[in-house]
Amino acid sequence: MISTVAVLSDIHGVLPALDRVLAEPAVAAAELIVVTGDHTWGPQPTEVLDRLVSLGDRAVLVRGNADRELLQMSRGVDVGLADDPLSVWGAAQLSGDHQRLLDTMPEQVTLDLDGFGPVRFCHATPRDDEEVVLVDSRLDRWTEVLADLPPEVTTVVCGHTHMPFVRLAEGRLIVNPGSVGLLYGRTGAHWAILSAGAVTLSRTLLDLDTLCRQLVERSGFPGVAQWLDDYVRTPAGDREAIATFGPRDGR
Repeated sequence: MISTVAVLSDIHGVLPALDRVLAEPAVAAAELIVVTGDHTWGPQPTEVLDRLVSLGDRAVLVRGNADRELLQMSRGVDVGLADDPLSVWGAAQLSGDHQRLLDTMPEQVTLDLDGFGPVRFCHATPRDDEEVVLVDSRLDRWTEVLADLPPEVTTVVCGHTHMPFVRLAEGRLIVNPGSVGLLYGRTGAHWAILSAGAVTLSRTLLDLDTLCRQLVERSGFPGVAQWLDDYVRTPAGDREAIATFGPRDGR
């Protein structure tokens, strides 16, 4: 049984933020690192994949919707993102090895953690890599989303919305560590530690000027400076997230 897990999610091709989180003492000391998807769709998609692979057996990688879409686009599949320059560019960056990695990456995994029992790790929800649930989703919605989970799975760890939270729903503990690469609510890369039945939501402070300068210097994406202005320099907040995701949450 695993004693301590560090959970990262939604790196979105921001390698400097990932490296900063991996250097955190609590992450470095964790027995296992689980990354719950959307490693790509960002300015350094392949560099992030390579860094995660370099962690070897110490890391468990779950595929997110952005990873699936980029993989499909790299093989000529129309997923409705032909007008998104970052998706088109990102898909063209994937080598054969990256395609094979994403092909074999599971969409969810269940691991036995000390103090938690079986824990389901997924990107969005246990049944869909794009489905939206939020910290204040109504209980009927949680009942629907969690209906197919085995009763012994009493903890679900997800990502997708970039909104860090911990809550109980239908007798199950729901954990979203937040996003490493796309900031939410405040400056910093969000992540979580699961250990001895307790969840700790954590944040790594980032100097945005330094982060953006590094990405402009190191990314091959032609529109990286504008992308950073749109998605990194101004973190999304609760109001924006709920306005965007609310209709997909059935509101």
